Formats: sequence, C-alpha cells, structure tokens
Amino acid sequence: MSTSQTVQQLQAELITPENFRRYGQVIFASTDGKQFDVEDAQLNLQNGTPRFYIMRLEKRGRKFNKITRHVQCTQCLGSLEGKDWFIAVCPPHNKLDEPVLEELAAFQIPGNCFIKLNEGTWHAGPYFDHEIVDFYNLELADTNVVDHFTHDFLKSHQLEFEMV
Repeated sequence: MSTSQTVQQLQAELITPENFRRYGQVIFASTDGKQFDVEDAQLNLQNGTPRFYIMRLEKRGRKFNKITRHVQCTQCLGSLEGKDWFIAVCPPHNKLDEPVLEELAAFQIPGNCFIKLNEGTWHAGPYFDHEIVDFYNLELADTNVVDHFTHDFLKSHQLEFEMV
C-alpha cells in the first residue's frame, strides 16, 4: 500500500520587521556611526566559535519537505548581489520536538537586507528562482554538527510545500 504525497502551497509575504518579529529580525542598512540599538541584530553566538562564511547554492526552486532548527544560537542569512529569495519558518516552541504545522509561514526577502533567526526558529531555505545565489551565513562553527534538528513533513504528514 502506497501513501500519496500532497503539495501544499504557502503564500510568501514580503518580509517586514513587523511580520517577521516572532521568528527573528530583519536588518536593513543604517548610516555609518549609528549607535547599537534594537534595530541591530541581537545575536547569541556565545555557545561556541562564530562562523561567518559565504555559501553558494544552485537551482533551489521553492519546494521543500524538510525544516530545520538550531536551539543553541542565532543564525543570520542574506544574499549577495541584491538577489531576492524565500524562506519558510515556524516559531520556536522549544518544548516541542517538531514544528507546529498550522504556524508555518513563508517570506520573500529582497536582496537589500538580511535576516536573523531566533534560537529555535524552524526554517526551510534559502530558496530562490535564480540559477545561483551566494549567501552570507553567520552561525557557530559546529552548528550543523551538534545543533541541527530536522523535521521531515514528507514522513510525518506526506506533505511537500511550495512557496508562491
């Protein structure tokens, strides 16, 4: 007996600091010399060695069935060259071992800002329509080894998502 897979569309909202607040922060350019305040990324990188790098991703599209979270640190992502991109997120209910399906949201992110994900925020992405996009990524050096928890919607709900 086979199980059927459903593709569910997620409407991607254009990201703003207000609509993204429960997942993290949106950081836009500020003038040089501005004092540190709540509009700056509020980082937690104290549990290890910070790692800042550029990751190159190719032909990602907008479909996903897995979502990941990191509970020990914040993570920052942003595209280079002004390319827009998409991410799906779910708030960090850290006492649960899986995301709350009804709280899954998708965002379109313009290439003139970056995002900071709060500790524990579930995220799928970056995804995009371009052939190749380089992203800067700030997390801990061992985040993907010791702090990488993934949930597979295909296994749990026979679901795949597409951000539209």
